[in-house]
Amino acid sequence: MADRFWPGPLTIILPKSAQIPDEVSAGLDTVAVRFPYHPVARAVIDAVGVPLAAPSANLSGHPSPTTAAHVMNDMDGRIEAVLDGGPCSVGVESTVLTLAEQPPRLLRPGGITLEQLKSVLGRVEMDDAVLHPLADGKRAASPGMKYKHYSPRANVVILDGSLEHYIDYVNTHAEDGVAALCYDGEDTALRVPAICYGGEKDCGEQARELFEALRELDERLHAKTVYARCPEPKGVGLAVYNRLIRAAGFEVIDVG
Repeated sequence: MADRFWPGPLTIILPKSAQIPDEVSAGLDTVAVRFPYHPVARAVIDAVGVPLAAPSANLSGHPSPTTAAHVMNDMDGRIEAVLDGGPCSVGVESTVLTLAEQPPRLLRPGGITLEQLKSVLGRVEMDDAVLHPLADGKRAASPGMKYKHYSPRANVVILDGSLEHYIDYVNTHAEDGVAALCYDGEDTALRVPAICYGGEKDCGEQARELFEALRELDERLHAKTVYARCPEPKGVGLAVYNRLIRAAGFEVIDVG
């Protein structure tokens, strides 16, 4: 897996040794390891000369940062510095795969797709929490497996159905505080303020733009309720769907 996908957006979970302190692994008996692709991140690691352990650069539960400005908005006054390496090229967080059990299991989809993992490993199971709420009493084995995560202040509702039915539903429910999260070019047919997050068929663009769009719903539109187009959960689109369904607290309406 390392030879095929590192450096890149893949986090591999492995059994940890006594060398790894509990603070690094949140008390779990496993540790997540990643080798980033970005040249700035790699330069920092090279300069430090040891492996780095770090949390995500955002407040828990909020939309993830994809620019240095997002980090400053969340963390100003909480951290001492921000190193700006430009906007994230993938957008959504890394794929998380556990090799601490058999068969290997996908805990969080990302830029490395389930299909790519299977091309190397053969059998890979997808954790039920990728598409559904974490089961009662089950401890999250990876960030982002919480019931609600990546959420703007606005209440997000996913509308699953055709574009025609999506437009009809949104326009029927148009009122103050309502906004839309849609694909490029669809906003012109809507009677509410809208943020576009990529082309309908371009999952990579959706992944890059999703978190920026979720932040804009709060910061620019000050939306209270957001009706979001439902991504296709295939390829990188599975990662987009995983993030959006958690931002919505699993509230999905079938509009046909």
